[in-house]
Amino acid sequence: MKLEFDGKVVVITGAAGALGSEVARTFFEAGAKLVCLDLDRDGLERIFKGVPIRPEDYLIESIDLTDPEAVDGAVRKAIERFGRIDVLVNAVGGFRSGTPSHETPMKVWDFMMNINARTVLVAMNAVIPYLLTQKDGAIVNIGAGPGIKGRAKMAAYSASKSAVIRLTESVSAEVKNAGVRVNCILPGTIDTPQNRKDMPDADFSMWVQPRSLANVILFLASDAAQDIHGAALPVYGLN
Repeated sequence: MKLEFDGKVVVITGAAGALGSEVARTFFEAGAKLVCLDLDRDGLERIFKGVPIRPEDYLIESIDLTDPEAVDGAVRKAIERFGRIDVLVNAVGGFRSGTPSHETPMKVWDFMMNINARTVLVAMNAVIPYLLTQKDGAIVNIGAGPGIKGRAKMAAYSASKSAVIRLTESVSAEVKNAGVRVNCILPGTIDTPQNRKDMPDADFSMWVQPRSLANVILFLASDAAQDIHGAALPVYGLN
């Protein structure tokens, strides 16, 4: 099945990251116009290096994705540039683990909740009013397996990803009758340079490729997934 997004506008948070940049390129190949948001300006500039994309077909904004005013402003710029938004992909996120809950510093808890959960809520709050006006659109968030079942020494991460899943379910229930679909995926370990550096002895062949995840996100954002609402779809690879 070929999924096409000709003329559609896709907003991607965390677009400079390993997953977000792959999501951006995948949607571009499917014909979408792109709004790429991330704090990392240099990373945003690198997304389309060597890619024959026209300047009028994308917008990049270096902003703090936990800041509602900054995200609202970027979304307004997207509307001014393209006239509409069709898809929001919340690819921003982070991971911290390694200590029992009672030894985890509050700054780690706050970081996990902010980068994984707050960013999702802030972006959805900014985009959903436009989707409701259009009575059409799709949102795809990034959860994780530990958000379903907590694991030792990753309480903050598990709680933040559980919040993403519950947000996905709750917001889906609020907007699905207005033509807006909200779902999330649950990736296994993603094959990224950082993960290879952090886990050099792992079997990388068991991990999930960013392009594979991007293709699943593309499906959930497409009309082919029109009857999927509030789902948390596992994409674990061979883990």
